[in-house]
Amino acid sequence: MSVEEPEKRDSRALDAELITDPVERAAAEARNGLRQIDAGLGVVQTAQDRSWEFKLRPSLILSLHREALSGISMYAGNYRPGGVEIGGSRHTPPGAHLVPEHIEDMCEYVNENWDRSTPLHLASYIMWRLNWVHPFADGNGRTSRVTSYVVLSIKAKSQLPGTPTIPDQIVDNRKPYFAALDAADAAWANGQLDLSVMDQLLGRLLANQLAKFYQQVGGQLPSEPAGTA
Repeated sequence: MSVEEPEKRDSRALDAELITDPVERAAAEARNGLRQIDAGLGVVQTAQDRSWEFKLRPSLILSLHREALSGISMYAGNYRPGGVEIGGSRHTPPGAHLVPEHIEDMCEYVNENWDRSTPLHLASYIMWRLNWVHPFADGNGRTSRVTSYVVLSIKAKSQLPGTPTIPDQIVDNRKPYFAALDAADAAWANGQLDLSVMDQLLGRLLANQLAKFYQQVGGQLPSEPAGTA
């Protein structure tokens, strides 16, 4: 007895979200956040073991994104399949078909400028550019912050000490971070690469991280002059 073939085949898109309960999702994001940080620090350790030899590749960015969204989204470790909007921003990210090329160009910029750029500049560039491309359906901010921190550490040839780290400080106070992204977006829209605001922000956050480490090992910071905030 033969089985009749259907007259047509309909396609249905798979739901990207694997966890819909907000409490469960928040718990999963917290767990994955720790995994993502551990993966990033592992990359830094590997670079140190290789005498700080390093090339930024799209595969690293995808793997760090996978850690953040594993078990949460069908698109973990994959570029977004369609357009995306950034709430509260005037910037419209490029179309999905342009994402791989933009990420490759970003990696090339970092690798080609590795020897002649400062750690803060390369970290600032990644922090902004990865958000500008917005290559993922979700987890863009988390992945940009970890990737930026990894590159900063490797370029500085240091397992940067101190807590809270730069990514943690950004999460605790996002407004300066958003302002720095907006400033770089505005400059780029006018045909300029100007990361000065982001450079200054990351510099302040790094100084705070290192100062905290200094205090944690018993150091005492100089007292602020009277009348300063």
